[in-house]
Amino acid sequence: MITSELPVLQDSSNESGAADTVSLSVSVSELEDPTDTKGKKKRGRPGRPPAANKKPRKSPAEKATGGAKGRKANGVPQTNGEGGDPVTLFEVVRMGKSAMQSVVDDWIESYKQDRDIALLDLINFFIQCSGCKGTVRIEMFRNMQNAEIIRKMTEEFDEDSGDYPLTMPGPLWKKFRYNFCEFICVLIRQCQYSIIYDEYLMDTVISLLTGLSDSQVRAFRHTSTLTSVIARSMKLMTALVNVALNLSIHQDNTQRQYEAERNKMAGKRANEKLELLLQKRKELQENQDEIENMMNSIFKGIFVHRYRDAIAEIRAICIEEIGVWMKMYSDAFLNDSYLKYVGWTLHDRQGEVRLKCLKALQNLYTNRELFPKLELFTNRFKDRIVSMTLDKEYDVAVEAIRLITLILQGSEDALSNEDCENVYHLVYSAHRPVAVAAGEFLHRKLFSRHDPQAEEELAKRRGRSSPNGNLLRMLVLFFLESELHEHAAYLVDSLWESSQELLKDWECMTELLLEEPVQGEEVLSDRQESSLIELMVCTIRQAAEAHPPVGRGTGKRVLTAKERKTQIDDKNKLTEHFIMALPMLLSKYQADSEKVANLLQIPMFFDLDVYSAGRMEKHLDALLKQIRLVVEKHIETDVLEACSKTYSILCSEEYTIMNRVDIARSQLIDEITDRFTHSVEDLLQEAEEADDDDIYNVLSTLKRLTAFHNAHDLTRWDLFGSCYRLLKAGIEQGAMPEQIAVQALQCSHYSILWQLVKITEGTPSKEDLVALRRVVKSFLAVCQQCLSNVNTPVKEQAFMLLCDLLMVFSHQLVSGGREGLEALVFNPDSTLQNELLTFILDHVFIDQDDENQSMEGDEEDEANKIEALHKRRNLLAAFSKLIIYDIVDMPAAADIFKHYMKYYNDYGDIIKETLSKTRQSDKILCAKTLILSLQQLFNDGIKELARRFALTFGLDQIKTREAVATLHKDGIEFAFKYQNPHGAEFPPPNLAFLEVLSEFSSKLLRQDKKTVHSYLEKFMSESMSERREDVWLPLISYRNSLLTGGEDGDRMSVTSGASSKTSSIRSKKGRTPIHKSKRIEGGSISHTETYTEEESSVEASWLRGNDSLQTPGALTTPQLTSTVLRENPRQAADTHLPDHDSEPGSENDYVHNRGLMEDDAEPIFEDVMMSSRGQLEDMNEEFEDTMVIDLPPSRNRRERAELRPDFFDSAAMIEDESVSRTHTHTALQW
Repeated sequence: MITSELPVLQDSSNESGAADTVSLSVSVSELEDPTDTKGKKKRGRPGRPPAANKKPRKSPAEKATGGAKGRKANGVPQTNGEGGDPVTLFEVVRMGKSAMQSVVDDWIESYKQDRDIALLDLINFFIQCSGCKGTVRIEMFRNMQNAEIIRKMTEEFDEDSGDYPLTMPGPLWKKFRYNFCEFICVLIRQCQYSIIYDEYLMDTVISLLTGLSDSQVRAFRHTSTLTSVIARSMKLMTALVNVALNLSIHQDNTQRQYEAERNKMAGKRANEKLELLLQKRKELQENQDEIENMMNSIFKGIFVHRYRDAIAEIRAICIEEIGVWMKMYSDAFLNDSYLKYVGWTLHDRQGEVRLKCLKALQNLYTNRELFPKLELFTNRFKDRIVSMTLDKEYDVAVEAIRLITLILQGSEDALSNEDCENVYHLVYSAHRPVAVAAGEFLHRKLFSRHDPQAEEELAKRRGRSSPNGNLLRMLVLFFLESELHEHAAYLVDSLWESSQELLKDWECMTELLLEEPVQGEEVLSDRQESSLIELMVCTIRQAAEAHPPVGRGTGKRVLTAKERKTQIDDKNKLTEHFIMALPMLLSKYQADSEKVANLLQIPMFFDLDVYSAGRMEKHLDALLKQIRLVVEKHIETDVLEACSKTYSILCSEEYTIMNRVDIARSQLIDEITDRFTHSVEDLLQEAEEADDDDIYNVLSTLKRLTAFHNAHDLTRWDLFGSCYRLLKAGIEQGAMPEQIAVQALQCSHYSILWQLVKITEGTPSKEDLVALRRVVKSFLAVCQQCLSNVNTPVKEQAFMLLCDLLMVFSHQLVSGGREGLEALVFNPDSTLQNELLTFILDHVFIDQDDENQSMEGDEEDEANKIEALHKRRNLLAAFSKLIIYDIVDMPAAADIFKHYMKYYNDYGDIIKETLSKTRQSDKILCAKTLILSLQQLFNDGIKELARRFALTFGLDQIKTREAVATLHKDGIEFAFKYQNPHGAEFPPPNLAFLEVLSEFSSKLLRQDKKTVHSYLEKFMSESMSERREDVWLPLISYRNSLLTGGEDGDRMSVTSGASSKTSSIRSKKGRTPIHKSKRIEGGSISHTETYTEEESSVEASWLRGNDSLQTPGALTTPQLTSTVLRENPRQAADTHLPDHDSEPGSENDYVHNRGLMEDDAEPIFEDVMMSSRGQLEDMNEEFEDTMVIDLPPSRNRRERAELRPDFFDSAAMIEDESVSRTHTHTALQW
């Protein structure tokens, strides 16, 4: 058996032959099963002498005087160039200049000559792979305890260097990792017939690795170091498993030979051969027992403890290797005794470990022959694997779905309907790899043909060209049952890689839509037809564009040559088919607006050259005829816009069919315009006496013209004149239907934009500019008047168009060398700005009425509520753009900013972005706007809002220096603006505003705090400085926040306990971080605070008063030091997750030999599922694009690991030293 002691090293100089015994750090004997000794050969006994035929080893003195030979690599002695010492095994493997076979052969040769020296070289190889620079000398190996050896190696270990060969980056070390694994495998393979069974080599190596892996020394417990140890152990175990597998095969072969020879007739039987075979079988069995004993020692001594190690990388290595053992030697390892470790680790809190578990299981489930052995495991852990499809780590979720797919392929009965449904809905995931994996599962479960030949024969008997009819029906049913009808594109994209043959079967789709069902087929319902059309259009788009839909993927990637060819072929195929089929589909479904709107998207994916190249103009005429009928029959906006877009695509100048399409379009517009003009005349003449038919005629024709005017230049039909007349009549008479007014506003807007396009593309005359300016001016006036309309849709439309036109015709119109368009620039006057702001306050920042609140479970009302919110967000965004681009004065934003907290959930992102952009354009004015918004809400409790505003200034105090100082100046002036009518001994009415202002004190530089404090003292009388009552608390708190970091003697205090408490809290909150050093003594912490200042004076002239204040210069940047207590050494030494009596993998498990299906106490791991992560709002607001984080680098890994997140607190930020020095002589101009 493997002992806890190294075999004795004999020295020829020791005359008595007594040997020293070197004990390893960890005993392995306690891990062995005391009952499992029968038939096992005892191994590695302490004090066992070397073999009799072994040559006596030379003494170290003899080796020093001569005879020292370098290691042979490829038969050539190699030495270091400097001292001539032999090259170590680690250096040979690291350099990788020799084949591993040759390196191993050389080492085996040296082992046969002197196994102690060779083994010592191997031990040093393992030590150096951990990153330890020390070397175990023969004297240490002979005379020191193993714990002392490890402690000695620790002294040679540079923990802060980070040089760990098995984890270092770079091509050299990547090659070393490969060479390392190859060396272990080749070594075991070459030794498997002789040396491995000498009861010396493997005893020593396994004992050493067990001791190192369980070492309590911090240096060897470091992540990379311990990972290296575990990697060595696991690779050694894998090599042993391979040897055991070979022995098992040899045993089987020998047994068959023996049986065959024994079954021969007595005269032909060779007794000598039988005896040889029996002897060989006995030797193989003994070797098998030896190998199993070695594997058992590694498994119990290392794996059982390390698979639940505190370091995730180590746990991952263990699980990865046990998966290799199970696949390589399934007869021995693929049982519940080993599978349970993988099952338990599925609950690991680290995604890396869970991922290794799933990949290890995939390798097992891929082999169909192993399914019977996995049946118990599947039943026990299937629910956990299914739940992992929702893992928060997307890589883990993908592999979990793939594993579920493998389980499905092996046995469809293994998964219940509920299990499958949990995977089905993931085809709609926004993360494409997850969706594609779920699509593969869905394809295997529902859309794969079980008997293709029989289904093809059935389709032919029914007269169908494709056997995919039933599968398409099933796809439609799945889409309808999922109740996510807006996500058809996601479903198609998920199935695209696994079900392309089905999704590209457009002939079968059109057959189902156009032809009557044959006997045995069910008629498609109206919903099924709509869904099939929607899915068909999505497949056409996916084939033509060859990239995922919006929201799936980071953007369009460059297609490979093969993908590009497939895209071209698919586009030609769908064009040739739908050029003929689309007119028939439109003819059948022209009365259904939903179906028609989807079908009209198909032409945008055509290769329009096919019309002329294939002489298919008659099909083009048929398409144009159907589109014209659709336009005449429908007034729905989405249908009309689809028709307009189709005309626009067909009218592209690059195609020869343009003239034919342009004629058809002009004829259609002529007819609609003529009807519109007459209808408008009739409506205006009848005025209030107009009936519903007159209103419908105007509205229907106007809707069609508006939809076409969006994509086509209809200025030659002069639609603006008729629309303007309708609007003026509605304003004057006040009786215009709201839908007509909305459409007239939109159509007029399009007309103005098309006129602007003509002017910007050509060389306009003065008359053209004057005419357009007159049109724009009159339309802006109409929109402004519509803001007071009684109909909300009209007001909202007018507001949006006003904002858009003010943006288009703003001062940016003349940029880029377009100075000639100066006459078209419009700047809104104060009246218009006030009306726009009033509209926002009245229609955006409103509370929902109780009657408008959606009832619980009423999905339609909930959808309406969301739509209304979306509309209000658009209104706010349109007005915010005017503020950002300096079209509306920035102080108007104060009324927007003050609603930041109250409406944070609805508009917080818009207001925050507006605040960020306005600060970029003018920091000072933005700060004044912020303080104005706080003043407007002074009496409403705005402390939280002030704190949010303070966070938006970010971390870079240099960039926001002047803005913050200006904010304090305006705030101080507001606080002392009015005197208390009761007398000077009473506080000013606005004094409480200083409490709000103190939230911004942490954003001041230290030298600016003194400047602001001096400015504050100008407003303070001597009596104010002496007051300590609670009513003066805002002044005391604010003054203390400015004095933080200065002289403590200048701080004010209050008499009442409550006031003192509050003041103390405020003082701490506004404190700037200072250079601190900590000293731990007896469990308590003593702080030593050091202020390092380099002050220089600058003059700051303040607008209020003529006094000049001295501003202290920039301070040297205090160095960040750790503020975290070092962990308890006893806790740090514990390298496992907490052990419990019922912890799996403990010794009790093996004593009682519990199986997988028994009621095991599973390890307690954090079950990490996909969930919406609550983000810290303060952190989000603080990290603006104006901030720069420049933290000084820590000196070593330990210090970096101990940095606390508290350094990112807004009240604890420090300015960058190099930046602050450049601003030493910058004065604040107030």
